Amino acid sequence: MSPSSAGSRQSSEDSNLSPLFRWLERRLEPFAQRFGDVPAILALRDALPFSFVGLIAGLAAFLVFAERGSIVARFRDAFSSNRLVLTLDVGFTTMSVVLLFSLAVVLARRLHYPGWLNIPTTLAVFLLSMPHPHDAKISDYALALGASGLFLAIVVALLTAGALSLARRKLGERRMWVGAVGVAGIALAAFELHLSLARALGQAIEPLGNLGDTYTALLVITLLQAALWLVGIHGPALLAAVVTPIYLKLQFANTAAYSHGAPLPHIVVVSTFLFVFPGGAGATLSLALLLLRSKSPRLKKIAYASIGPSLINTNEPLILGLPLVFNAYLAIPFLLAPGVLATTTYVALKIGLVRAPAFYVPSSIPTLISVVLATFDWRALLLAVANIGLATAIYAPFVRIFERAELAKEHRPPALARAEGA
Repeated sequence: MSPSSAGSRQSSEDSNLSPLFRWLERRLEPFAQRFGDVPAILALRDALPFSFVGLIAGLAAFLVFAERGSIVARFRDAFSSNRLVLTLDVGFTTMSVVLLFSLAVVLARRLHYPGWLNIPTTLAVFLLSMPHPHDAKISDYALALGASGLFLAIVVALLTAGALSLARRKLGERRMWVGAVGVAGIALAAFELHLSLARALGQAIEPLGNLGDTYTALLVITLLQAALWLVGIHGPALLAAVVTPIYLKLQFANTAAYSHGAPLPHIVVVSTFLFVFPGGAGATLSLALLLLRSKSPRLKKIAYASIGPSLINTNEPLILGLPLVFNAYLAIPFLLAPGVLATTTYVALKIGLVRAPAFYVPSSIPTLISVVLATFDWRALLLAVANIGLATAIYAPFVRIFERAELAKEHRPPALARAEGA
């Protein structure tokens, strides 16, 4: 297609757009383009896939070396309610270390830092951010490296890169080492004063496990899972180490009540999130369905590759493929859709339109099946369909803006596209 014909088609489409859509696009697109081109954002997107290799390697090593019996027995024991937190801590420890190293390497490449300076400094600051051994328990290190290790890796990598950038800007290229010495010196001083950044981050997320069976708990956990994904952290898996033990207990209390014919005591349990996250965190099944009709070849290809996993609520291919991490075009619906679904779900369960989940059902079972199995209530199917429809309506205008921006990139001259990607 020639540039003129592409432009004519774009003009024709523009004339058919509603004023509200054009206003939203004018407000969103300039910010999204600037935000997406920030080197630190690009580095986080580049490093994130490598961290999943660390997660898989850590879990595999745990199954091989720490468990006994057949592979099925090892897997069942490692992910039982008694061992789940330990298993996740092991996986996130390796994930955090791999993410830290990957970020240091990618930031050095993108910001043109000497790797011999940036990488060792980042690793040193990370180690000095751990709790001091004189007043730390094993549980402190498990919390620091497990539940909050991903936060720590990102914060440390960005702080170190920021220190080097400041030194280069103020003192010149040859004296960047001053920034490395400065940030390492501050980390060492904090360590000697028994001030641990890792412990502070871990303690910051611990209260999530005490929110209880409330609408606030459902909404906060829902929004936090989505928000963490937007900054490159696997929110559902990270929060599982903090909140799953609590909400599994509430789930089992519902099961016991159901088996005795008593009213179910809790609304917010593990299986409640089946209604909130069709397709995975961010309620992205609707996003995958919308992208199946995209005019962008790249987006349609990603949609076809991710629709199967999305049906079983696995959205990593979609999140990493688009990517959704630091995607300013889709950040609003990625937060808004599950927030709205949390509200409709809680209201429907609270007033008795649908029975609260009595049974734990794995999220890997398709939503339209799992919600019925969890509640033994056919009306759960109607609620799930309504939720998917709501999420689709929320995503639709933002997907269209994102698609138009993607098409504009695809129609750029190759030389210009290469120059912008450098």
